[in-house]
Amino acid sequence: MTSTDAAAPIGAADAAFICVRGLSKAFGGQPVYHDFDLDLPRGTFTTIFGPNGCGKSTLINMLSGITPFDGGSVRIGGNDLRAAKIGYVFQNYRDSLFPWMRAIENIEYPLKVRGVSKARQAARVDELLAAFAITLDLKRYPYEMSGGQQQLVAILRALVSDPDVLFLDEPFSALDYEMTLYMRDKLQTVFLETGLTMVLVSHDLEEAVYLADRILLLSKRPTRLVELIRYETVRPRTTEIMGDPEFVRTKQHALDLFRAEMAR
Repeated sequence: MTSTDAAAPIGAADAAFICVRGLSKAFGGQPVYHDFDLDLPRGTFTTIFGPNGCGKSTLINMLSGITPFDGGSVRIGGNDLRAAKIGYVFQNYRDSLFPWMRAIENIEYPLKVRGVSKARQAARVDELLAAFAITLDLKRYPYEMSGGQQQLVAILRALVSDPDVLFLDEPFSALDYEMTLYMRDKLQTVFLETGLTMVLVSHDLEEAVYLADRILLLSKRPTRLVELIRYETVRPRTTEIMGDPEFVRTKQHALDLFRAEMAR
């Protein structure tokens, strides 16, 4: 089923898990977001798509607490942002992993800084590997692993603390196409097994539709929500779905909106 809503705040008809009100942010005196509202329900997979430079990464950086905002509020699960447990996967996996630590030490690191016992750290990693059917030699250092393996380690590290929300900033953009398909499948497995709320920034419209329950289409700056596009089909999705008429219609609708926005 596919549907669209243009009303603001987006997602207001659903029980809001991520609740954004009046969010504002400017850089160098130039507004990026102004009085921006957003509601996202628990357990949904949302992708964010829009023109280059519109502030896609800025948005999830504000929602995750990485980038301070100038005004407004962000609440997750009814709590202040500072009380939320956030998982974050960066675009550049090479910079996000500690090169002097083995892969397993990178994954365990968030638990280590919280004072979790070494035995519990190891048990939690084993749980994740088993749940998602992942076989990796975690005794290797990041530089001894492929790009996809490094990004998989980064995702496991983001999940190890059992976050409330997982934010991902273009996590596959530096991977080749074969590894991108593999990582998309693994991310879907994580979503299905955990029911975790996920928000992913993508520069690839096909990817944005393929992964999401809903696509948030953003405008040029100052950034507003052009439209929420829902794409609710059975999971797990495979590449065959890209030829399905609903997928084609949803992608074309998003593309038409994107082109209209770029021409504005």
